[in-house]
Amino acid sequence: MGQLDTARGRIGYIEAGSGNETPILFLHGVGSGKAVWQPQLDHFGKARRSIAFDYPGYGESGFVDGATRDDFAAAMLAAMDELGIEKAHVCGLSLGGVIAIAMHSAAPDRCASLVIADSFAIHPDGQGIYDRSVAASQAMTMRELAEARTDVLLGSEATSQLRTEVVNTMAAIDPSAFRLGAAAVWLADQRHRAEEINIPTLILVGDEDQITPVSLSEELRDIIPASVLQVIDKAGHLANAEQSQAFNSAIESFLSQQR
Repeated sequence: MGQLDTARGRIGYIEAGSGNETPILFLHGVGSGKAVWQPQLDHFGKARRSIAFDYPGYGESGFVDGATRDDFAAAMLAAMDELGIEKAHVCGLSLGGVIAIAMHSAAPDRCASLVIADSFAIHPDGQGIYDRSVAASQAMTMRELAEARTDVLLGSEATSQLRTEVVNTMAAIDPSAFRLGAAAVWLADQRHRAEEINIPTLILVGDEDQITPVSLSEELRDIIPASVLQVIDKAGHLANAEQSQAFNSAIESFLSQQR
């Protein structure tokens, strides 16, 4: 793990691998952090440069008061600049998928392809989820909030170890940063931006995802012209961690078709 001083402030990151293949970037969800991508860093780092970032206010990244989803996207692009990465495959889960779409909108030439996992262009209950998230973050500790949400986040085959990791990660998030992240994801309406995506796009979703169900990924597939959808069996909202082998294989197959 390390930190970068960028034009958008301090950004925490984990990096693995090297080589001439196009790098891949991983963007986490609203209740998570860069370490959730360790299974992907271990896998893809064998063949290419692989990096997971923290958003402003998360993990080792500096807090930016009032940061929006576009500020998060700009921070990720600034981190790419600092690492000397001109172009990358961008993989985001949940909030990360929202940020991936925002990154493409801001700088389409910096994105070789997109992988959007357990996410959406617009959520039909976005305002309600946001309101409940903010209220919960004000009424209880982040650990209590995490313990209350874990069963909804994870699918039927999630291990007890993963449950503990999810709770510990969410418990460590600054409530103010969590509320900014909640606004960035749940209040998003990026249908117009999604329509403008014209690069190869893989959409992944867990078949047991209760938070961003398969129907939202199907809607996203219908919006993005150059996209394909793959459903991950026995996975909830954190498909990359719950079924990492299937998740990695889907991306590996997708990337093998890119030039």
